[in-house]
Amino acid sequence: MQEEVVDRQEQPIAAGSQPMVDALRESMAGQVEMAYRRDRLLAWLALTAGAGIILAIPFALRSGSEFFLPVTIALVIAVAMVPLLEWLERRRLPSPLAALLCVIIFLGLANAAIASVIIPATEWFARLPSRIQLIRKNLSPLIDIYSSFERFVDETMGSLLRNTARGRTVTVQEPNSLFDYVASSAPHALVQLVFATLVVYFFLSSWTRMRRRTITSRGSFSSAMTTARVIQEMVDRTSAYLATITAVNIGMGVLVSLMLWFAGMPSPIMWGGLVAIFNYVPYFGPIVAAGLLAVGGLMTFSDLGYALVPALLFVAVHLVEANVLTPMLVGRRLTINPLLILVALSFWSWVWGTAGALLAVPLLIILKTILDAAGWPDIAGFLFAEGTFTNTHQDEDAALPPELRK
Repeated sequence: MQEEVVDRQEQPIAAGSQPMVDALRESMAGQVEMAYRRDRLLAWLALTAGAGIILAIPFALRSGSEFFLPVTIALVIAVAMVPLLEWLERRRLPSPLAALLCVIIFLGLANAAIASVIIPATEWFARLPSRIQLIRKNLSPLIDIYSSFERFVDETMGSLLRNTARGRTVTVQEPNSLFDYVASSAPHALVQLVFATLVVYFFLSSWTRMRRRTITSRGSFSSAMTTARVIQEMVDRTSAYLATITAVNIGMGVLVSLMLWFAGMPSPIMWGGLVAIFNYVPYFGPIVAAGLLAVGGLMTFSDLGYALVPALLFVAVHLVEANVLTPMLVGRRLTINPLLILVALSFWSWVWGTAGALLAVPLLIILKTILDAAGWPDIAGFLFAEGTFTNTHQDEDAALPPELRK
């Protein structure tokens, strides 16, 4: 009897509070709708701004290559030489003196390597016109095989161009000599070289102080430790990769030089240097080196089979180096997805040409180290889970308190 009285007292209260519950539910739903629209607008703005910046950066780097290229080269070289700088500083050398010794050592090794390649290469270029006949003689079997096809293509293209090229005058300018090109571009290259050298020196001389200031300026201990770890990993990975690849390339260049010397190839040191330099560019560099060795063999030897021996020797050495030696020395710690390497090579080659191809892998390592520490952007999650294209209308009731849900 007492329970019936209590139920009768609660029924008017529940009935009277239902309009209030409905109004509160509609208010909450309106707030959820406004929050959804605001989040979607902000997501679209962030996505549009980010896409615009990402699309503009390559063109800015390409158009400003006279500034960005030497700075980037200098920074990569400086980061790779940080372990040597720290080793000298542990021997109680002042930072400016240690940085100066690093720059002198690098310039000495670089000039020696370039001189060993450039001087003989000029002789080979000068010898090329006189060896055209020998190259044609060596390639005569291949030329005979494709001569009929070439004749068919020439006749077809000639008949097409004969109808479209009437009354058209073509002016061909005589190309400038290589000496004129080098002489006109030498002052500009010299200015960039001096600028890059100064960037390397000042970066190294202020490295210890700059790293300490970067770490101590963090707002918390965990942030300082994260910053220190990112900086150290970036230096370790970049320097380890460049040091390992340089040692492997030098060893391969020496071995190829000895093999070419036994095979009777002129200027074996130059060819070994070219092999070492081109091997810095993954995938495409060894192909170019093998092609140059094939051309050099065709210029030197009169027998086609023996002319291809230098290129075949290099290919054999490169297969052992790429599949056994480098994976064993580099290890899993510096293993990078081949697709990322190809994309980086394509991107930086388009931006900065040959220099960009040489910088592609070190820049990829630096960027990958930073993103591994900071976190990779979840584009799919941003678009489909928490950002732009999320349909939150279905989850409006889930955002309401349990007592207000339908």
